[in-house]
This record gives sequence, C-alpha cells and structure tokens, in this order.
Amino acid sequence: MAKKRKLPKLGLLYLDYVLRFFDRSNFKGWPDKIEHVVYHWGNDKNRFIEEVKRKKIDILIGNIPATAYETFREIAKELPHVRFVPSLETQFSNKSKENVTLFCEKHNLSHPKTEIFYDRKEGYRYLEKCDYPVIIKRSYGPSNYGGYYVHKVKSKEEAKKLFDEKKYMPMYIQECIPLKADIRVMLIGHKPACAFWRVAGEDMDLTNTSQGGYMTYEGVPMGALELAVEASKAAKAEYWACDIAEHDGKYYILECATAFAAFPYFRDWIGQYLMWDFSEGRFPKPHIPLYNWEELGKIDSSLLRTMRHIGFSRYIPSSDGAYYVNDKEGGWDMELAEESVPEDIPDDSHLHRHIEREEDLPEEILEESKKSQARHDELEDSEISLESVTLTKLMTLHGMEEEIAVEVIRYIRSRDIKSIDELLELEGIEKQTLKIWAESLHDRVDINKADIKSLNKIKAIGKKLAEKIVEFRKKHGPFEKIEDMLKIKGLGKKKLAKIRDHIAIK
Repeated sequence: MAKKRKLPKLGLLYLDYVLRFFDRSNFKGWPDKIEHVVYHWGNDKNRFIEEVKRKKIDILIGNIPATAYETFREIAKELPHVRFVPSLETQFSNKSKENVTLFCEKHNLSHPKTEIFYDRKEGYRYLEKCDYPVIIKRSYGPSNYGGYYVHKVKSKEEAKKLFDEKKYMPMYIQECIPLKADIRVMLIGHKPACAFWRVAGEDMDLTNTSQGGYMTYEGVPMGALELAVEASKAAKAEYWACDIAEHDGKYYILECATAFAAFPYFRDWIGQYLMWDFSEGRFPKPHIPLYNWEELGKIDSSLLRTMRHIGFSRYIPSSDGAYYVNDKEGGWDMELAEESVPEDIPDDSHLHRHIEREEDLPEEILEESKKSQARHDELEDSEISLESVTLTKLMTLHGMEEEIAVEVIRYIRSRDIKSIDELLELEGIEKQTLKIWAESLHDRVDINKADIKSLNKIKAIGKKLAEKIVEFRKKHGPFEKIEDMLKIKGLGKKKLAKIRDHIAIK
C-alpha cells in the first residue's frame, strides 16, 4: 500500500488589532496541527521570522494590511522556503488605489480612466481641464471605511475645496462611470463563487451598502463575471474579489483585492479549496455551482451569516437513461493559481512610488501626509456613543469590515445593550479587537457627572451601587482618579476592574 504523502505544515497569519479572516474551523478535516503566528506592530520583523522558522511552517495563510505590506515583502525574502497565501505579489492591489490602477494597466484590464498626481500644482492644473463629475479617493490606507473616503465631485471648485480640506496625497482622480449600482464578484480558484449587485440608496451617488445602499443577488451579468475571472488569473490569486461597474454594455474594474468581507460559509469554501491545493488532491476539490448565489441570496442575511460548511454535489445522471446536460458553467472550473514571481509586481517608477522610507520623501509630501494621518487618527479616536452610532462612524474603527458593521448596527438597535462587551456574541469580533474599539465605541460615563440612571446602564453596576456612587460623590466631592472609587463600601478591586472600561473622569 502506497504511503500517504506528508502534508505541509500550515500557519495562520494574524496581526494585532486586525480582524481575522480565517481560523482553524475553516480548514475542517485537516489532520495536522495548524499553527498561529501573530505579528505585533512595531519592530517585530526578526522575532516574527524566527517564530515561523521555529514552528517549521511551510505555508503561511493570511491577508496583510496596507500599512504592513512593505515590511512583509522584506519578511518574505527572509523566508524563501515559505509559501505565502496569497502571495505578496498577489496582494499588491491590497495596498492602495494606486496599486489597483497599476495592476489594471499592467494586465490591460478594463478600468475607469485614472490620473494620479504627486505634484499638487500639476493636479490642480488637471482639475481645471478635466470633465466632471469625477471620483476622488484617498488612495492609501487599509480600507475605504465603507466609502467614507470616496467622493463624487461635480465641479472644479468642489474638487479644489475637497483637496484643500482633505489634503489627500497623492491626488487620485478617476473618471466617473454613471451608475446606480455596481457588482461585487468574489472568486475562488478563478471561479466566481458569489456575486451580487450593490445598489445605491435613494438620493445617493455611491453604491456602498454601509452608507444606505442594499444588495441583490439576481441577474448578475456574465460580462462582469468574465472580467473578474480575467483579473483573478492576472493576479494569480487563490481567492479574489472585484467591484465592477457596468455602463452601456461595457464593464470596468473599480476595486480588486484579496482582502474583502465574506460570510463564514464563503471562508469555509476557500478553506476547502486551499486544502485541495496544499494536499495535491488528497482532499477533494470543492464543487461550487455558478449562480449558486441566486439561491443562497434568498436566505435572510442574519441566518446566512450563521451557516457553516455548505456543500454542493455534482449532478449525476440517473441509471434509467437520463443524460448529462451542462449547466450554466460558462466554461469555468476551479483552477490552481499559478506561482507568483517578483516580475508580477507592476512597475511604479513613473509614480515615484519606489520611495518608501519617510526620510526620502519630499518635505511637502511628508508634511501633508502627516497632517492627513493626524486628521484620520483624530477621526478614529473620536468618541462614539453606542446609542447614536451610524454605519459611517462604525466604518472608521480600526479593522472594521462592512458586513460586520452592518451586523453591529442591527445588534445594537435590536436590544438594550448595557456594555460593549455584548458585541462579543457576534461572529468575527474578538476580545483584542473589541479592546481597541472600546476607546471609541462605547458609552463610557463620567463618574463625576453621571446620575443613577446613567450609572445603572453599565452592566456591572446595579442600582444599589449606582446610588452609593452618587451618594459618595455628594458627600466627598468629585473623584480625582478612578481608584478613588475603592473608598466606596462594597466596591472592591475585582468590581472596579469589571467597570473600568466603561467609566471615565472627563
């Protein structure tokens, strides 16, 4: 009996404060231990490399945020025998909107006409002569936060005012394709496995569902699927997603990346595909019929989010003479992604993007970049009330994904939440992530101003303790520091630890 081929050692790549796309459960049936390796922000490159070597990992699976992309290109060079999935070359488009444009240009993929300027004077001259409306985007960053940094601009005056206020650098200006809907296509092994229209809400210019739009799975055109397959193959992507616009029978790539929001069942499908790939056929290739989304899309999203390990069987003709009839496969089946090579990364020298170190940047660009980042940090750090939070505000939280933001809103509005910790009941949210969000997304109360009713809303504070806090404050004056609450009879260190994240002295 032939001996089974040894399986490669798998590792899941995680980063602090970044939502995790995969976990062990997505690789159901994998017989060996799957390692976890966490990259900590800062000077962690050498430690991370040594941990991967020590754990003898052959394949490292996970998406890399834009802010860590260049660091991981260096890490990958130090680990030549480790396969990154997706490869660093495949993840090129994840880093910025510029990279999406460069990727489309390199592979002659249909996309809106786009101009990118590092020279602000040159950019302003273009704004004088270009046709309006145009789309202006913040190019660099981990995400667009639900379209928050995408703007439809209808005049040169409006465009100049936007750049004066936002200080986006580079100036990323894109042809505006007229549309009230775009199409999200998600692929596994170059095969469309889910697709849907994203339709703009009433009186909206942008189609992002987090800003009031909605989704429909019906009638996704073959032309959009064909363009997405072409892009996936060009990227050599194991899994991939495209946002595609349609106008006058033509299709245009708006965005594309390996980083995208997906229901758990879709991540399970990717896991099945990767196991087939890694095992050289020991695990079966999953069968995911084209247009399956039309049926799954009929299931309420709150239920669909909970469904795991959905499977499909291939059609087998009956023995009474029935014959096989091809379904709407379009000639596609799942394929193994080609191996990436450094030459796959598009040439970006004409955009001066070879400058990576801060000290090499022109002073004007560096200063504007710092100001832009400071405004972004201010936005992220601004306090958000659970009772009044909007989808747009949620999307500014570090690592937030669109579909999770939608679920958070539904969860908050469907019940009386007394603590942000209750969000841990939602899939995809972990304690470490929530700790970071808690700085912005909470109803932290000022213990020197809050009344009994406000204090009682905190899960660990009952009515009696709330009354004691107010009584103590009236008798002894305002608290100077949180620890002063330990002077209240019946409030010990353990109780204070439970409520600490929900109170403040302002």
